[in-house]
Amino acid sequence: MNIELSNTLTRRKEPFAPADPKRVTMYVCGPTVYNVAHIGNARPPVVFDTLFRLLRHAYGENAVIYARNYTDIDDKIITASIERGVPISDITRAVEAQFEADMGALNVLTPTLRPRATENVPAMIAVIEKLIANGVAYVVPSGVYFSVAADEDYGKLSGRSQDELKAGARVEGEDDKRSSSDFALWKTTKPGEPSWVAPFGAGRPGWHIECSAMIEERLGSPIDIHGGGIDLIFPHHENEIAQSESAHGHPLARVWMHNGFLTMDKTKMSKSIGNIITPKELLEQGWQGETIRWALLSAHYKAPLDWSDDLLKQAKASLDRLYGVLDDLAGVAAIAPTVNATSMGAAVAAELANDLNTPRALAMLFSAADAARRATPGTAGVAKFHLLESGRLLGLLQQDPNVWFGRRTGNLNATLDDVTLHATGTVADDDIAEIDRLVAERVAARAAKDYTLSDKLRDELAARGVEVMDGASGSTWRRKG
Repeated sequence: MNIELSNTLTRRKEPFAPADPKRVTMYVCGPTVYNVAHIGNARPPVVFDTLFRLLRHAYGENAVIYARNYTDIDDKIITASIERGVPISDITRAVEAQFEADMGALNVLTPTLRPRATENVPAMIAVIEKLIANGVAYVVPSGVYFSVAADEDYGKLSGRSQDELKAGARVEGEDDKRSSSDFALWKTTKPGEPSWVAPFGAGRPGWHIECSAMIEERLGSPIDIHGGGIDLIFPHHENEIAQSESAHGHPLARVWMHNGFLTMDKTKMSKSIGNIITPKELLEQGWQGETIRWALLSAHYKAPLDWSDDLLKQAKASLDRLYGVLDDLAGVAAIAPTVNATSMGAAVAAELANDLNTPRALAMLFSAADAARRATPGTAGVAKFHLLESGRLLGLLQQDPNVWFGRRTGNLNATLDDVTLHATGTVADDDIAEIDRLVAERVAARAAKDYTLSDKLRDELAARGVEVMDGASGSTWRRKG
């Protein structure tokens, strides 16, 4: 399969060729877990999950190593801990659990690796030591800083010149920096803050060094693809490049990809101005996860996307149409075509291979549905297979039509962290969504080893008359009595 991707670094769309087709590596910057993610924060995970699905389709499920990190030490997290009067870990693990639950509801596959910054501090210290030894970083009382002036290539990702960087730089109480454009690799310990011992003094890592070190530690470099939101191009990804190349002498990544902003009323979605809504809130309002996912994929990933109820209504109407076809074929078994047969899934994959063109790929789902609707009894099984295969590549059409349309008399199956949740029996429409959410949160809490939260959620479910059973194959639930 020929895949072409837009590379922010080269500013052109180019053929994608991994260094090793048997080990395709991708890293995407994950959330800073100080507060619940809003729907804008969900766009990168959904976009790059779709790319993850495409790469697995092209190279094999076991050939793709996808890492998405958690930034669990940061100024915002420390501030939240102080303001709320609770330990940092209480905040970060709870936010992680909610994020995992939200992503599970949006059919986001679990990445191969989910490193936490706090678990990789020794690797960060090692990179900083190399940078000091190479003469591109310096130690002062407030910490360790990268000298931007020492890197002649600095600005190549964002296209900013050294003069622009100096003019636009901000000094945030770091009076001992040599230049206002220099950035922190390590911050000297302050009273009440977490700290680690390092040769250059006790302290904690800066934000930018975290991703550079985790990539090197978990994936090695150069990696094939590095992704994230467009707001990360500068300074975060620019700084990652500077650090990694100055430390190791080779590129950090071959391809850099960035998704556009999510807006609301044409204004960038941001916690600071309050124009946000969270996946959790949308799910509680009754929007299904696949509806949210469709809406996030409805525009090309590089383009801005304006979020609205109308966008969600359009997404639901589209999915209603597709699930209607699957409902009509409920009595037909999906049959894989012969090896030489043309697959509608291949048509969807081809659109995704063209720089992840999700709007065109979504349109191909309707072609697959129309073909299934017109199929004869002898070809309906293969046509249904094509429709389901096409949906799978986009993370859609993953439910039984009875579940989708609210006829909850059969089994409900959903997955999160390779754990399957099964709901048996008849459950009221207005109750099952909340039960699903609570069970998903509990699975995420157990995966994060947050047993206090897990037990609390179990008790809340019990109060609703729901019995949760944990076994080797996963967690199941059923109505008591």
